[in-house]
Amino acid sequence: MSEEQTRQSEGSSQARGVTVSDIQELIRRKEEIEAQIKANYEVLESQKGVGMSEPLVDCEGYPRSDVDLYQVRTARHNIVCLQNDHKAVMKQVEEALHQLHARDKEKQARDMAEAHKEAMSRNLDQSEGLSPPQAFAKVNSISPGSPASIAGLQVDDEIVEFGSVNTQNFQSLHNIGNVVQHSEGKPLNVTVIRRGEKHQLRLVPTRWAGKGLLGCNIIPLQR
Repeated sequence: MSEEQTRQSEGSSQARGVTVSDIQELIRRKEEIEAQIKANYEVLESQKGVGMSEPLVDCEGYPRSDVDLYQVRTARHNIVCLQNDHKAVMKQVEEALHQLHARDKEKQARDMAEAHKEAMSRNLDQSEGLSPPQAFAKVNSISPGSPASIAGLQVDDEIVEFGSVNTQNFQSLHNIGNVVQHSEGKPLNVTVIRRGEKHQLRLVPTRWAGKGLLGCNIIPLQR
């Protein structure tokens, strides 16, 4: 991997957000480079142990005849290039770990804020003696790694609010589809009933490796 390819890979990872698999791939690449560096050093060792700096001419200034000069020069060149690649990959690993840790802290803070908001909302409902709102749809499947999964949706969640769609204005799944299509890349407030308790989530419809913008299947409930 050249330095230009390394920079392109780094930019791509930053653009879509670093994942654990990205870091695992960088570590695999680092180990691969280290193995190649070791193999090239073994070539130098096999040539009278010339190393990286020992002269390749004799005391009279003529090319040495006791070593394979082509092999030595090639191995030295490879080592220099691989060491540059190794340095670049190590920098990527460090920055990727920093991004991942920062994102985990942000998610933890958001989760705590959502938990507090949810607790306050539940207390308000209880104090006012309100019955749980009526659901109009249910989640019956979720793909791992999808936007729906990342948002925290779970199978059997009953939906009472999906963006601007609620029990009063819901007519068909086309209502949800329209909201999703017009909200790509934008957070939607989604309220669900899960095991009798109300949960408020933030779902961002996004293009991902699978089909659609959500990665889940929603079915209407009979009312």
